[in-house]
Order: sequence, then structure tokens, then C-alpha cells
Amino acid sequence: MSSTPRTPLARHRFRGPALVGTALLAAALTACSGGNSAGGGTDAKTPPPAQISVNLTGKDAKAGEPVQVTLAEGRLQEVTVTDSKGGTLDGKISDDGKSWTSERKVAPGTTYKVQAKDDKGRTATADFGTAAPEKVNKVDWKPGDKSTVGIAQPISLVFDHPVKNKAEVEKHLKVTTDNNTEGSWGWMEDYDGKTRVDWRPKEYWKPGTKVTLKADLNGVDSGGSGGWFVRDYETSMTIGKKQVVKVDLDNHRLKLYRDDELVKDIAMSAGTPGGDKASWSGKTVLMAKEGTINMNSETVGLGSSYNKMVDYSMRLTWSGMYAHAAPWNAAYFGNTNHSSGCIGMSDSDAKFVYDQVQIGDPFEVTGKDAKGTQALNNGYGEWNLSYDDWKAKSALNGQQ
Repeated sequence: MSSTPRTPLARHRFRGPALVGTALLAAALTACSGGNSAGGGTDAKTPPPAQISVNLTGKDAKAGEPVQVTLAEGRLQEVTVTDSKGGTLDGKISDDGKSWTSERKVAPGTTYKVQAKDDKGRTATADFGTAAPEKVNKVDWKPGDKSTVGIAQPISLVFDHPVKNKAEVEKHLKVTTDNNTEGSWGWMEDYDGKTRVDWRPKEYWKPGTKVTLKADLNGVDSGGSGGWFVRDYETSMTIGKKQVVKVDLDNHRLKLYRDDELVKDIAMSAGTPGGDKASWSGKTVLMAKEGTINMNSETVGLGSSYNKMVDYSMRLTWSGMYAHAAPWNAAYFGNTNHSSGCIGMSDSDAKFVYDQVQIGDPFEVTGKDAKGTQALNNGYGEWNLSYDDWKAKSALNGQQ
């Protein structure tokens, strides 16, 4: 049985340095000299003003540029650039001490203060602001922060607006784990047509792995008409128990394994073979435990086949493939595939599975009665690609 269409689940710009509108700032600063000798004091003399230039000036400077501070003479000792939100841009002083360049680039609609100090103890300040963005791009990510998930759960980011600068965006997405898990980003068009990028490990996650995503996107340009990112994102997850659900369409059985040991063997009935009502095969991932929901065949192009409330609903695809309770189909459990695409079980068996499984558990569906392999973007279909084919979907493939 299939459900209503996809609904959302409980789911900073930078180019190479350029001198733009350089302003020369002369600052007479707090360096003083003087002293007393046995014969009396000497006249205190103020040193000549320190001179720095900053490549970004005014109130509408171009976003997506690094900040570059240049000293006319002497050597820079320290430079600090802070924004109106309390953030700081880190950077490096050149080997000759003449300039400092920020590691990150400035975000739109933000004011910045530059403070510089040279090797003679003189300081200088400068202020500038960036133009407001015409369009802001935002990110929706899965799973939720601090989630505990199954061994097949990817990190998935869906963007409000199209992303054309995929390589630039991907450079600012960093996944770290406590056990150096190998993995890769892969780009696709999401089921609803939006730009999406997922990160999956080479193999299923090791239970207990701690995973963190830092998306330093504030100031990154999406490219095209996608707009600017104006904030950073950070989220984390922990990998839970090793569980795999294996669905055998030909033998009409669903088996739940934990740590490679069989926990439960259940008689079921899947989609009717030979047409649109057949089930998808392949490695899919449990996306959500939705409980009791209304399922209406008209919303997924199956006419008036059904319209009913369904218990213990576990979503496997955006197109409406679920595992759930289907007591009306009891006569077919264990012997015939006779549903509208979903994996149906008795109330008690469905409740057992529902209570045991975790978001992110893999459901591995095999059998000739399938209508084909689940598509990459129809839920989390990335496990149906080899790791090499998955890595090829990274915008940085060959550049890393």
C-alpha cells in the first residue's frame, strides 16, 4: 500500500583575494616613547601614524571575498576581524609580515571591524559592511541533531534553492567520526526536484560511531539564482544497534536480524507482481516511523484501490512504499504477494517490528516479484550503488 505524497520529515562566499576599493587608513596610535635620565627627562615623541589598507570598504562591499589587510611599513603582529554577530574571521599573516588574509570570506548583510597591530606596538582600526543578499539559501538536513540511528543512515542535506556551485559548497561540508570512517558526498536531484547532497560511508556504519557534520556555509554563494548562505550549520548523530531487515519477496518472509542473529521470522505479503502495485527491491533505509496514518491510493496514481487508516506504518520510500500492519490481507501472509506495493503483516508482527527497528535501519528487499530497484532519490537509495559509483557523484571527485 502507498501513502500520500512526500511530506517533510522531522528533518557561511569565497573567491581568491582581490583588492577591491582599497582604502588607505592612517592611524596615529598608542605608541609612546620617553624616559628619564640622570640629567633629566627627554621629550616624548609620537611615532608617525601606522598605515594599513583593507581591500573591502564602505557599507556595501562585495560579499564572498576574503578580507586582506596590508601594512605600508613594518611588520604586522596581530589582526582581528569580528562581525556584528560576534563571530571572528581567522586568518594568517604573510611570511614577510606585510599582509594578513582571512581564511574564510565575508558574508552578505554583515558589518565587520578590523583591528591591526604592528611590530612597533601601534594599532589601527577599520570598519566596513557588505551588501544585503538578494536571495538567501537554507538547508534542511536529516537526521535530526543528536539522533541515534541505524547502520545505513546517511547524512542528507536538501537546499531551498538550486545549488550550481556544488564543488564550492561541498568544500565547506566536513564530516568527522570518532573512528575515521571512510565515506563520500554524492549529489542528486531530490524526489521533489530540489538540490540534495548525501554523505554515506563506504560500508554500513559500525555501531556506536559518533558522527558530526560541520557545514561552514556562511558567506558561500550557491551560484546561479540560488542565493547566499548566511549561517553555519552543525549536527551530530550516534549509530545505534546493528540491525538489518531482510525481505524475501519470493518466499513471502520478513526477517529481523540483530548482530547477525535472527530475532524474528515473519510471514508477510508484499506488492502484487506484474505492474505498478509491485514492490521495489534493493537496499532501502527506514526513513520514518509514522505510526497510524491515512493511506489513499489516489495520491500515488493507483486510482481508488484503497483509502484507509493503517497502523504501525514504517516509511521506506518517498513514493509510498511502507512496511505496516495489514490485517485485511491475512489470507495471503506467507504465500502470495497481494498488496498495493507495501510489505504487510499481522497487527502483532507489525507492532513487534515497529517497536524494534530504528530510523536508519536497512531493509534489504530481494526477489523476482519486484518491479525494479529503488531509485537513488526515492528515499535513501544510495546503498544500491557501488562505493566507486557513489564517489563519482561527489563534486570534488578527482579534486580531493
